[in-house]
Amino acid sequence: MVPRRFEERSLLASRLAAQLLSGAPAGDVVAVTRHLLAVQGQDPRGARLALRARMAGGHASAVDYALTHERSLVITWVNRGTLHLIASEDEPLLHALTTPQLRVNSDRRLRQEGVSEAAAHRGITAIVKALADDGPLTRSQIRAVLEQAGVQTAGQALVHVLFRATLDGLIVRGPMIGADHAFVLVADWLGERPKIERDRAIAELARRYLAGHGPAEDRDLAKWAQLPLRDARAGLAAIASELEQRHDGLVDLHRTETPPLPPPRLLGPFDPLLLGWHSRSFVLGGASQVVTTNGIIKAIALVSGRAAGTWRMPAGRVELDLWQRQTRATTAALRQEAAAVEAYLTY
Repeated sequence: MVPRRFEERSLLASRLAAQLLSGAPAGDVVAVTRHLLAVQGQDPRGARLALRARMAGGHASAVDYALTHERSLVITWVNRGTLHLIASEDEPLLHALTTPQLRVNSDRRLRQEGVSEAAAHRGITAIVKALADDGPLTRSQIRAVLEQAGVQTAGQALVHVLFRATLDGLIVRGPMIGADHAFVLVADWLGERPKIERDRAIAELARRYLAGHGPAEDRDLAKWAQLPLRDARAGLAAIASELEQRHDGLVDLHRTETPPLPPPRLLGPFDPLLLGWHSRSFVLGGASQVVTTNGIIKAIALVSGRAAGTWRMPAGRVELDLWQRQTRATTAALRQEAAAVEAYLTY
């Protein structure tokens, strides 16, 4: 029988390696994003920091360049109905599999915001026409378009009309215009979506999920993508010949080796390490209530692969709040990380 402590350390090391937090880093922002498949993106700085921690060198401006000039990355609503940074080539897969189940909640929220079905349709039609005529538009510009069309925009109404247009497969967030992220038509920005064969797509989703999150189980995949559990099980069953069964009941892709735990790292808010499984205890232990509050996931300091404190960045400078006194070597490594974070985000 494998000792529990050894299994826990093995699980931690394996997931950190799958997350690109140990071992060889990725070469650029697109490579990291493709490997993780989807990076939660409602916090723009957090999404950029997620990529920094997993690649060699680079600067946050590379994300803006990929969004605006290469069109290789987009931000859109997929998975849990939250904005995610994804590679453009993965948008058809994630849109097809993870957005249909979001429509019921979309209907409910539109009604709550006072937007009727007819008004939503009128607003989306106006958005599509404006984007076709004028190209990328920021949220404030789209607000003006909707108000001119007589569609409610107060409160969260604007967001939920944009959300519905995204679920309908019409728009994504593409280029940066200054500090604003602009919306574009999918057809104009990404071209015609390929047809998705569902069974094959679910298998591909399971494979890609495990590449960045293994070892895991069906509940983990279901929560991460907000899929029905039966779909998560079907995806994993479809690639069963590619998987290794672990002693703890989890599965993973075949891997040649697991690198040692990473050196101290600073991970940004909403980091993928805290969003990929049904439980965060393998990283947070008993600190979950400290790190996650009212839906906000704080930036953490990672020491020996586990959360050792939180950090924030008022006035562009990293301030650490460590829960225990650390060794001189660890303290020096975290200071070096802080300097790297500050340099990465400085435009």
